[in-house]
Amino acid sequence: MLLTLIALIALAAWLYLLIFNSGFWRLTEHDSKFVPQGASVPEGTHVIAIVPARDEAEVIATSLASLLRQNFPGRFEIALVDDASTDGTADRARAAAKTEAAADRLTILSSGGPAGGWTGKIAAMHRGFTYVRSLPEQPDFVLFCDADIAFEPHVLSRLVAGATARGAVLSSLMVKLRCESLAEKWFIPAFVFFFQKLYPFRAVNNPKSKVAGAAGGVMLVRPEALAAAGGLPAIRDALIDDCALGALMKKQGPIWLGLTDDVYSLRPYPRLRDIERMVTRSAYAQLNYSPLLLAGAVLGMALVYLAPPALAFTESPTREIALVAWLIGAQAYMPSLRFYGLSPLRAFALPAVAACYTWFTAVSAWRHIRGRGGEWKGRYQAPA
Repeated sequence: MLLTLIALIALAAWLYLLIFNSGFWRLTEHDSKFVPQGASVPEGTHVIAIVPARDEAEVIATSLASLLRQNFPGRFEIALVDDASTDGTADRARAAAKTEAAADRLTILSSGGPAGGWTGKIAAMHRGFTYVRSLPEQPDFVLFCDADIAFEPHVLSRLVAGATARGAVLSSLMVKLRCESLAEKWFIPAFVFFFQKLYPFRAVNNPKSKVAGAAGGVMLVRPEALAAAGGLPAIRDALIDDCALGALMKKQGPIWLGLTDDVYSLRPYPRLRDIERMVTRSAYAQLNYSPLLLAGAVLGMALVYLAPPALAFTESPTREIALVAWLIGAQAYMPSLRFYGLSPLRAFALPAVAACYTWFTAVSAWRHIRGRGGEWKGRYQAPA
């Protein structure tokens, strides 16, 4: 009887996720649908990109070159914030701009690292935004983007045209992560799947919904709206900076978040340990550093993902209920696999992948307890 009840709970959970969680699994929010028909970039539009960079010498030339090659009809400049790099990131950036004959469009700002109470990336973003706000002529948009991504030439025009037509105060794209190594093929699609489950893009994009989020790789904001919201000091200690910014900006007006095939990550995750580091940096922060929420998350993951395949080998009727729950979960995961060009048969291994993510979350909590939470390039940024 108990096993049947567990199977029924798992089935009910999957039915809820499938039907009532804003269709997150369908991957319908994509930047190919962002620009309304007939919309274009208004004449004279001015955009400044702010690129926080800490020890990104290996990728910064590729990233900046893709920005400088944007086919954008307006005025576009870049402010790179060198966040106490020790590997010559700034020199590589200058060389890249010179190679693109665009040295006059690149400004390099130095940063000595975050002050107390600030996380590193937000502090660097704030350094760049303070510079922008000091300019005599304000841009129409500010583009916050990571230093380890590359853009196709039309992306900025599409973003600006869509944001202008929709009146969005924040428009964000989830960068297409690398999915080449064995570890990436098993864990990257699940990362996108779990993110969309927590922040359903359709709900984020619905002004009537309280759900808010963003993806930190690409965030186009209206500077006046950000300033009116209190600026980046309002979220200075947020470890999950993108979703914190999304929540802040949704109070100011419409926001939009979607997938893209045209902005892609340059950062590889060749081993399972690399995936673990990416997840453990902020997993416990997602739970507000709460042991009770951690226990609830572990229990929930066990019921929803692990129980169905485990109970599928028991006696009827538990077996049939568990099999249906397992099949529904696999079906929901298949679009994420197809988005990355992988076989949908991998969906039946989602419980095993979910078990690893559950373990990563527990490790994240353990590292936080030891004072080593929120690790990023030598900094431990989670609050004590």
